[in-house]
Amino acid sequence: MDIVTVKEAEINQLKPAWTRLSLARAENFSVGYFYRSAGHTTPPHHHPSEQVSIVIEGHMKVVGGDGVECILGPGDSAYFAPNERHHIEHAGTGQAVGIDIFSPARSCDLWMNQ
Repeated sequence: MDIVTVKEAEINQLKPAWTRLSLARAENFSVGYFYRSAGHTTPPHHHPSEQVSIVIEGHMKVVGGDGVECILGPGDSAYFAPNERHHIEHAGTGQAVGIDIFSPARSCDLWMNQ
């Protein structure tokens, strides 16, 4: 068993308005806890990992490669298939908090240029 508390998690300050905590990582998956300030957006991108994003607090707009958009609120999730082009925008005025799960695992250095 490997336990990581939020207080002990590796912190990655990806952008001034975007912080990710690495909660769990193995060869087959990685889990990140993130929070974003109003106005944050990722550019359109893709990666070989499957991704599930789950909103815990606030609202986020997800946009798929096909142009379909959806506003997600607390408890909502979005799935992105491997290499599916997408981007995620903060869609509220307060802080947005969520969980990202990637399979296979993705390291945080891959987010530094997004």
